[in-house]
Amino acid sequence: AKDGQTREHALLSYTLGVKKMCVAVNKMDLFTEGEGAAMKDTPRAKKRFDEIVNEAKVFLKTAGYNPKKINFVPVSGILGTNLNQETAKDRTIMKFYKGKSLIEVLDEISVPKRPNDLALRLP
Repeated sequence: AKDGQTREHALLSYTLGVKKMCVAVNKMDLFTEGEGAAMKDTPRAKKRFDEIVNEAKVFLKTAGYNPKKINFVPVSGILGTNLNQETAKDRTIMKFYKGKSLIEVLDEISVPKRPNDLALRLP
């Protein structure tokens, strides 16, 4: 959406000094069929993920981020899929995604050194 929360959060994050970002694309379970172990992606799953990624890259770049340095991770919060290593390797949905789980991506982000010896500065 043109005036969505995601766009606002990206701009606010950059303004507050957040330099590294990863994006979790949630609700990927909406693009599945079947139940339980027989659950699988519909043909639209990868297409919809790619649409969301491409749209997000545009406004993340506008906010000041370099989209090439941002990881986009498809997840299903309600099913717990692709949130950690165990669910990533055993998943029956999102087979199109060959990257790391959300926790693995977050763990790779290094904590920046903060200038604790300087005065507090706000944007």
